[in-house]
Amino acid sequence: MSVSIVVMGANGRMGATIARLAQEGEKYELAAVVARKGHEASLKQYGCEVATDLDSLLGKLDQAVIIDFTSPAASLEHAKVAAKHKTPIVMGTTGLTNEERAELEGLAKTSPMFWAPNTSVGVHALTCILPELVKILGEEYDLEMVELHHNKKKDSPSGTAMRLAECLAKAKNWDLDTVANYHREGMIGERPKEEIGIQTIRGGDVVGVHTVYAMGPGERIEITHHAHSRETFAAGALRAAYWLAGREAGKLYSMSDMI
Repeated sequence: MSVSIVVMGANGRMGATIARLAQEGEKYELAAVVARKGHEASLKQYGCEVATDLDSLLGKLDQAVIIDFTSPAASLEHAKVAAKHKTPIVMGTTGLTNEERAELEGLAKTSPMFWAPNTSVGVHALTCILPELVKILGEEYDLEMVELHHNKKKDSPSGTAMRLAECLAKAKNWDLDTVANYHREGMIGERPKEEIGIQTIRGGDVVGVHTVYAMGPGERIEITHHAHSRETFAAGALRAAYWLAGREAGKLYSMSDMI
């Protein structure tokens, strides 16, 4: 079985990678690529339907799965259009607010939807491993994180960093909004025990590096995930699209549901 794919923002870095892999993969058919008006000329290279309006496009397609790695506001609008047409959509957009995530959860009750701030299998593995590590180490270990991305990334901290921090906080039974520390400067005093530091570095063309530190008496544990290529995320998104095709609506699916 092959799955028809519609790629949003196909002239962007992630969109272009997803479109290329969809064309190369045997399980997928690149049915259409979508870009904003004035940016569609460069998409003719794909040899498929080129559109600037998702609503009109879905009215012409029988079956497809949308993949969207655009921006929070754009992804939310695309999800609304997908729900209108009962078309499955996979979203890897980061920077969503709690309110936007709640709105997606509502839309997912009427149409199949999948959202993950990181579609890497390796990062998903970390979300499974880190809570166990925290429980084993106990109360004496301080938890910190540093994330590094390219200089074009707009959101900070990254969605992946926030997802990992959520795992750490949940394992500690802490409220992340209360214990997260994104900046330190000046005479701030001793580090509180109930704190998770999340620091951001931006520069160059780094795809993504996340390091979690657990620092305790006489030792330090570092767990690092390096993303070497955007193809890692693109392949994960296509895998999610293949999995989502034919699924029933009812919840906002995630990597945990798929793997």
